[in-house]
Amino acid sequence: MNGKFQLTIFLILLITLQTRAQSVGLVLSGGGAKGMAHIGIIKVLEENNIPIDYIAGTSIGAIVGGLYAAGYTTDEMEELFKSDDFYFWSTGKIQEEYRYYFKQPESNPSWVELRITKRDDKVRLLPPTSLIPEEQMDFAFMELLAATNAACENNFDSLMVPFFCVAADVYNHQPVVLRNGDLGEAVRASMTVPLYFKPIEINNTLLFDGGIVNNFPHDLMTEIYKPDIIIGHKVASDPKAAAADDVMEQISNMVMRPTNFEIKPEEGILLETNFTNINLLDFNKIETVVEAGRNTAEQYIDSIKTRIARRVPSEVVQQKREKFNNKKPQLYFQNIQVEGISDPEQRRFIIQSIKHRYNVVSLSLLKKEYFKLVADQNVKSIRPITRYNKETGYFDLHLKVEPEKKFKVNIGGNISTKPINQGYASLDYRSFNGRAYNLSSNLYFGRFYSSFKLGGRIDFPWRFPVYIAGYSTLNRWDFFASSSELFFEDVRPPYIIRDEYNFRFEAGFPIGVHSKFYAGLAYSNATDEYYQTDIFKKEDEPDQTGFDAFVTHAGIESSSLNYKQYATEGEFSCLSAKYISGKETNIPGTTSSATVKTKKNHAYYLLKAHSTKYFRFGRAFSLGTHAEAVFSNKSLMQNYRSTLLTAPGFYPTPHSKSLFIENFHSNNYLAGGLSAIFNFNPSFHLRFEGYGFVPVKEELSTPDLTAYQNINAFENYYLQGMAALVYQTGVGPISLALNYYEKENTNFYLTLNFGYILFNKRGF
Repeated sequence: MNGKFQLTIFLILLITLQTRAQSVGLVLSGGGAKGMAHIGIIKVLEENNIPIDYIAGTSIGAIVGGLYAAGYTTDEMEELFKSDDFYFWSTGKIQEEYRYYFKQPESNPSWVELRITKRDDKVRLLPPTSLIPEEQMDFAFMELLAATNAACENNFDSLMVPFFCVAADVYNHQPVVLRNGDLGEAVRASMTVPLYFKPIEINNTLLFDGGIVNNFPHDLMTEIYKPDIIIGHKVASDPKAAAADDVMEQISNMVMRPTNFEIKPEEGILLETNFTNINLLDFNKIETVVEAGRNTAEQYIDSIKTRIARRVPSEVVQQKREKFNNKKPQLYFQNIQVEGISDPEQRRFIIQSIKHRYNVVSLSLLKKEYFKLVADQNVKSIRPITRYNKETGYFDLHLKVEPEKKFKVNIGGNISTKPINQGYASLDYRSFNGRAYNLSSNLYFGRFYSSFKLGGRIDFPWRFPVYIAGYSTLNRWDFFASSSELFFEDVRPPYIIRDEYNFRFEAGFPIGVHSKFYAGLAYSNATDEYYQTDIFKKEDEPDQTGFDAFVTHAGIESSSLNYKQYATEGEFSCLSAKYISGKETNIPGTTSSATVKTKKNHAYYLLKAHSTKYFRFGRAFSLGTHAEAVFSNKSLMQNYRSTLLTAPGFYPTPHSKSLFIENFHSNNYLAGGLSAIFNFNPSFHLRFEGYGFVPVKEELSTPDLTAYQNINAFENYYLQGMAALVYQTGVGPISLALNYYEKENTNFYLTLNFGYILFNKRGF
């Protein structure tokens, strides 16, 4: 009896020891947005008290695994992927509160930027290194994991759960196992999909997405941690033939090379979640994807429980998490070093831009100043890396800065079913040595609009930044008499041709993040050729009105819009004052009632206020408001059409900027409107816009085609509107729009456009 009792105790102890000794390694595959299903897997494992002793992953598996090992809960990870912040990180776009307007160049229709460099005595054009700017992602990983690096002392085995991830050394075509160093950099390297994200350098090796060489590192899990059992989760699809126009599938095939996903039965168990409608970057479908992962885990949970007898209560896991998280210091930064910049003045400028007069910098201040530097055209990229300084109790910040190439070329324009096609090219030279110099030139070419601009801007990086700029511009617009047809033959000449040369000088300084004050002088020499009526013969001679003017102007401008055309969030506002003094010269044509050349001096002020603002109501709907007012004491020109040609106009939509509509011009007016925007996803939306225009005292035409002013204020109003489907491609918008204008002749215009309808500035 005594012997049987001892044997029973021995067997119980043996089973208990074996159970306690049973270790579990979790391996998470790559697969883009499909990898968010890993969160669902971990949720079910925790709910059933299944232990996770080691964790490893590639690409998205590295992100989920790294965050879990760093002490983030599955709920926190899910909220992170759902957040607006993650959208900005994954797309490279800048949040509204960090869009630094002061450094933005004048708007242009550029699609893509090419850099010019000289290698091996040859001049080369360099395309963009990635589709998605990396500054957002680099800062996000620093923000999320810098404190974790301090807690684990840069040893991934000392994380809440020991962890490693895999990146690819493309040059040597071999995997790189990352087990120590900066956790944010390691995860960032593992998920760097070629073409989408720029690779990063760790230990003098350029690293890409680990899926190129090992998309499921279960073999490395066995080799490194030797767990008793492996739970693997596969979300990567097997490679399939991609269509010629399916770029995303082609990239996926290049990255997700054939991988051995097989786990031997004695080594562990493989869970697999299959998707048919989730693409590489469909992170907006997180709820569907996480639920799919949960369903997969629940299907396998009985098998998992049978294989793994050991249990770890959720309270124990939470205590372990809290113990690790309590080691994390708060993010405050003191010592700042700059790498990649040899000029000491440039390094001092960057450091001073971050610290200003502060000895210690908070995370919020660092983020604000970081994105100001990102907006600088002389800086190509900035990668923040932190090291915790035990002596000071603060983080040391290392900024790896890559200066921009001195020369760049921009290509862009607009392709349309209407005769407003135009090409655009620019050449810029940049230099940064104590102060920033930007010499620029651009060329527009097309039937409707052509232009050439040459000039430059100097930024003085003082504690209170200031810029001065000067530009010389030639502009020409050809407005056609009947712009409702799809194609045109040269049956009739343009009914308005506007030529202008201007020279502008301007200086300004920032006001906060979104605003700037500016003031300057300009000279404009403008000539308008036009017919007094819309019905004219080919042999008719047009009227000519010239206006030589000097302009003094000042204003405050503010912008946080997310797109330069078809914005869906942010706001734009301006308040400007101009004093214009010039001479009008009128030469009558054959459609004019006048016969004698006349001259007249004009001196007047012009005040303008404008506000456009978008309000978001959830992710699916935005409402935009638009208001504009112009007041002036400008006198009438020699005839009705020249009066309206030189009067300010209201053109709130892209297509309207390509027309001259008399009803929407006046020296004094009030205008406004609303936009209703239905967002199908962050890049694709349907918008409806409606606007009203009210001249204060409308300029009207007499029978002899001279102008007079209506004595009754606010007597007439005019409407215009637009309905458009818009897709923001990343290089420019594609839009299918139906436009309406209250005017004589054609009222509706259906347009299909790719690109931007934007012009160089006029002198007044």
